[in-house]
Amino acid sequence: MTLVQTLANSLQPWQSLYSDSKAVSSVVTGVHLVAMLFGGGFAVAADRSTLRALRRDPSERSRALEELHAVHRPVLYALAALFVSGVALAAADIETFATSPIFMLKLALVALLLGNGAVLQRTERSLRRQTAHPLREVRLWRRLRATTYLSLLFWTSAVVAGTVLVNAA
Repeated sequence: MTLVQTLANSLQPWQSLYSDSKAVSSVVTGVHLVAMLFGGGFAVAADRSTLRALRRDPSERSRALEELHAVHRPVLYALAALFVSGVALAAADIETFATSPIFMLKLALVALLLGNGAVLQRTERSLRRQTAHPLREVRLWRRLRATTYLSLLFWTSAVVAGTVLVNAA
């Protein structure tokens, strides 16, 4: 018996509950979509705000950093809900998802999104308490710009991969 078959056997009670209950499948899918809406929505809005702030005078950017700082917590909560609901969705049809290259791509995109988010948060924190050399500050703002563009790319790509995944399954 393969690992996928072993997982499918152990997840059989969940698979049955998910497929036999419209309420359960609706709640899990709903949580996933709402978490994507709010997490991605807050992140994209913060990215837009950050990119606009980068065009302002450096002395006017502190407000944008405060806003970026404030949005991290709700985005992390949404990512946690996305993770839990995503595991539940995958577990409901593990044989399909475990062998899907699109699913692997989506997992890779989520990992990239999380890694980029960590760099973005570290950069934002460094800029908020910046007392270092002005050249270092310029480098931090450039890094913030790059991570902001990557955030937009990864959120968009994850949504597209998820849509393709659902339609290909």
